[in-house]
Amino acid sequence: MTNRKSPSESCTPVSTNSDYELKINIINHMKKQLFCIALAVMGLTACKGGDTEVTSDKEAALQQAVTPYVNNTVIATYKAMADAGMTLLEQTEIILNKVEKGEDYTTQMRDAGTSWRAMRKYWEQSEAFLFGPAAAHNIDPHIDSWPLDFNAMNALLHDADRMAAIEEEGGAYVGDKLGYALKGFHAAEYLLFESVIIDGRAVGTGKTHAANLTHAEAVYLFGIVEDLTQQAILLEYCWAGEVSTAKRKLLEEGDVEPFEDQYGWQMIHAGKAGSIYKTYQEVAEEIIAGCVDIAGEVAELKMGNPYISSTPEERDYIESPYSCTSTIDFADNIRSIQHAYCGAQAGDLSVSNYIYRQDAELDGRVRKTVEEAIAAIEEIDNFENTAQNNPQVKAAIEKVAELEEILDKEVLPLLSK
Repeated sequence: MTNRKSPSESCTPVSTNSDYELKINIINHMKKQLFCIALAVMGLTACKGGDTEVTSDKEAALQQAVTPYVNNTVIATYKAMADAGMTLLEQTEIILNKVEKGEDYTTQMRDAGTSWRAMRKYWEQSEAFLFGPAAAHNIDPHIDSWPLDFNAMNALLHDADRMAAIEEEGGAYVGDKLGYALKGFHAAEYLLFESVIIDGRAVGTGKTHAANLTHAEAVYLFGIVEDLTQQAILLEYCWAGEVSTAKRKLLEEGDVEPFEDQYGWQMIHAGKAGSIYKTYQEVAEEIIAGCVDIAGEVAELKMGNPYISSTPEERDYIESPYSCTSTIDFADNIRSIQHAYCGAQAGDLSVSNYIYRQDAELDGRVRKTVEEAIAAIEEIDNFENTAQNNPQVKAAIEKVAELEEILDKEVLPLLSK
């Protein structure tokens, strides 16, 4: 039975701490509602229940661009790269088995060269987003350092103890024990593609290697590719937060502990607890800064050093000298910018949509310069052997530098307003 107070008891005003707190809460609630109404009139906020979520047209527009960027540009590229790595790994294992049995593996070498090119293409198309896991975990230098250290490689191949360790441990040994100049894309490239010695230099032919690898070279190739594939899987995992069972098994077999970055989630949930990004503007600025960085690297280093060739180091700074795919690499680097800025799939909302609404002329100029940069790069013939003072290389450098300037001096400031 409920106890009830008499009318006189229930209406008697009594000054208590709880009454005082109630009045303060009411006043604060009224202030909060007035604040929400004022901001709503300015189009700046949506007030729901007890939470105030501050948004803007700019944030809403950039938020729409982030999810396609993460899912269709970044994760899709890294997944395809890791998938190609899994195929390449299977092929190099077959090559190793055939070497051990003394069987011909010409077809498998050709197929492995094709898979290497495919994996390489996806990597180059990812270089506009080398921020985040690729940089934080040193995956970029781990898989893409050049030139190779041939003296150290030759010593390794003739070191019975270390080769036995690679045969036993595979990618785990390559990843943990070998320096950057002895692993990654370019170590695999050297073993998969033919080269000839000219003036004391190994000059690539672009053709897959003849089926004449030594047992040590085949063991080394398999270890390199296993480590390379594991690193590609790590990139996919760091952004997506999950990978296939087969990929997870390969990490476990190599004792490779995946990093729990959840980088894609952090971008998509900018401003939420757990995200390193406070706003979607910060995300958009990161995206464009990544584009600026790779444009600068392509113009100043990848093409710039061989073009100048004032030292032997600059002359030999050829990105893919054995497969002879350097200009394909450069063009794919610019396509990486194109995908980051415009979207990788038809209909994707992107940073370009926001820039267009602010300055249609600027957006059109970015898109046009991207296309012109790709075209200028693809005009270069035989870059690996003709880069020095080549007018075609000079024209491509200037066009990529122009793209870098537009992104850095015009697009980034517009995003920051």
